[in-house]
Amino acid sequence: MYSVKEIFYTLQGEGKHTGRPAVFCRFAGCNLWTGSENRRASSLCTFCDTDFVGVDGTSGGRYTSAADLVEVIEQHWPEGMPGHPLVVLTGGEPMLQVDEPLLHALHDEGFEIAMETNGTIAVPDAVDWVCVSPKGEAELVQVSGNELKLVYPQHQAMPEQFAHLDFEHFYLQPLDTSYIATSSDDGDYVQQAIEYCLLHPQWNLSLQTHKLTGMR
Repeated sequence: MYSVKEIFYTLQGEGKHTGRPAVFCRFAGCNLWTGSENRRASSLCTFCDTDFVGVDGTSGGRYTSAADLVEVIEQHWPEGMPGHPLVVLTGGEPMLQVDEPLLHALHDEGFEIAMETNGTIAVPDAVDWVCVSPKGEAELVQVSGNELKLVYPQHQAMPEQFAHLDFEHFYLQPLDTSYIATSSDDGDYVQQAIEYCLLHPQWNLSLQTHKLTGMR
């Protein structure tokens, strides 16, 4: 059984694959926050900007098998488009539900599989592109992958803690304070991220282009 908040087709808005068409499959649930606003301030991810509660979004639901879920994902990819279709498994935290049968079923249909995870659960080798986004004091289990995308700044998770890890690409993504229940104004986080990247060229800037453009 897979509990899915929503499935939709759009352009990737962040990180290395910004601008690439993809089907997003957002799984319900997370291990760092319940999704309840009255518990946001005490969670390990106070700045979460995603609604992952329930199964009431576009094509959301409880799918009884991997085949059923893959069939719906496939329906969202434009028919006849050349090249490998891309699916992004996200959440919430997708690794609470993603398993080998689902990954194999997606590969059988020709999908390239990307995952966006908080890194607290090990990701199977079958995932083609692993993007880890560390959150606060949460223990990082997945310490290698294709992309490390760090929301910046986080006082309990600063770039220096992750710079030695085995990732191909390192990104800083400016903190969006509009989702924080209680916060102090520490200035322009975009400019702070830019300045950090300029001083530490290992890191690149990632902007949430879907928010800048009004894209889903």
